[in-house]
Amino acid sequence: MATILEVRNLKKYFSTPKGELHAVDDISFKIEKGKTLGVVGESGCGKSTLGRTILHLLDSTDGQILFEGQDVTHLKKKELKILREKMQIIFQDPFASLNPRMSVRETIKEPLILRGGMKEETMEEETEKLMETVGIANRLADSYPHELDGGRRQRIGIARALALNPQFILCDEPVSALDVSIQAQILNLMMDLQEERNLTYIFVTHDLSVVKYISDEIMVMYLGQMVEKAPADELFANPLHPYTKALLSAIPIPDVHAKKQRILLKGEITSPINPKPGCRFAARCNYVTEECLKEQRVREISKNHFVFCHMVEDNDK
Repeated sequence: MATILEVRNLKKYFSTPKGELHAVDDISFKIEKGKTLGVVGESGCGKSTLGRTILHLLDSTDGQILFEGQDVTHLKKKELKILREKMQIIFQDPFASLNPRMSVRETIKEPLILRGGMKEETMEEETEKLMETVGIANRLADSYPHELDGGRRQRIGIARALALNPQFILCDEPVSALDVSIQAQILNLMMDLQEERNLTYIFVTHDLSVVKYISDEIMVMYLGQMVEKAPADELFANPLHPYTKALLSAIPIPDVHAKKQRILLKGEITSPINPKPGCRFAARCNYVTEECLKEQRVREISKNHFVFCHMVEDNDK
């Protein structure tokens, strides 16, 4: 299957009074067309920054972004506008991402107006089709965000992202602000749309149950670094990095009598400002050695299973 997005050694640093904050540090991966890459990790690990850098909402510090085989790392304004029709985003907070002064109809129609080249009548028809596609009743067309619940607001966000018929969508924790029952509806809608339109997703979340449900592959991040990446079933069945194992051990089991051994992490979190070479998880790892504090690299342990840990082979023996 063809690769639609490739990221090579991508970096995003922010300048602070104390030095450079390494929000995204030397991350590489590929996504095949029509697939979903889940990105997980604790708050502040760089998940959202990675996605926003890929979409050029933030300028990259170094590295390459290739979309459909073309280098789109540095684009002029006109070229970026064309790219943005192919790459869209669904934001985390469906209320904050909507203009409170715009109705449902106006919000969904806005991307079509900005693109131009379409008659008013055609735009109205397209807006109604999008509302029907995401399950928004026509009677709500003139409603405003404050009059709707979270699920309907997020459906508006999805419709707006679909308006320009994109090929790739960054889903930035799109269900984290919703009730569990509504989460399931939105996830099923997104999966149906992916199948119908052959969409490619990066799905950013901190919910491991959600990411397993929707993802083909999962990438685990820790303080700006990719620590592990594998097919979803493989990652859950055979986690290799100590941080991934700790994350999976925290997933609740829906059985009050079941016993599960939690892996509790100790030690202080390494500062992402001017970090030293080596694994940033070393300060909290039970298997740390002097080798961990030296320069590390991501290694492919088995087919499509990548790990940022030189101890993996020794721990598996």
